Amino acid sequence: MEGFKIIELTLNEDWRGWLTEIFRNDESKFRPAMAYLSMTKPGVVRGPHEHKEQTDFFCFIGKFRLYLWDNREKSATYKENKIVDTSGMPTVAVVPPGIVHAYKNIGSSDGFVINLPDRLYRGWWRKELVDEIRYEDDPTSPFRV
Repeated sequence: MEGFKIIELTLNEDWRGWLTEIFRNDESKFRPAMAYLSMTKPGVVRGPHEHKEQTDFFCFIGKFRLYLWDNREKSATYKENKIVDTSGMPTVAVVPPGIVHAYKNIGSSDGFVINLPDRLYRGWWRKELVDEIRYEDDPTSPFRV
């Protein structure tokens, strides 16, 4: 899907546990504006929704299934859809604006997601409209999980 990227991260392990680099300025032109952490219970779906301008830079920690639909009329992959499962290893997914996305925790324990989007939620000082179109509560939506 045009602009979508999946990156399997490398774990640096020792007796204490592991460490992985999620984001590096020297490997990407992407620039995050904020960061947040969320927890999703097993079997729960978040989304689908899309952003008008925001790119999401998700780091999935746990077993997740990502659902993607290209809703960008000028994209070479317009109307294409894609399903991607993470392996349970920390995985980054870069989702550009206009790609409808949802994810489901397909593991048996709580899963965690760190997001480093390139836009502030509701803009500076939370004074703008939310940059998203939500589909999860729309029974007529073509974007169904």
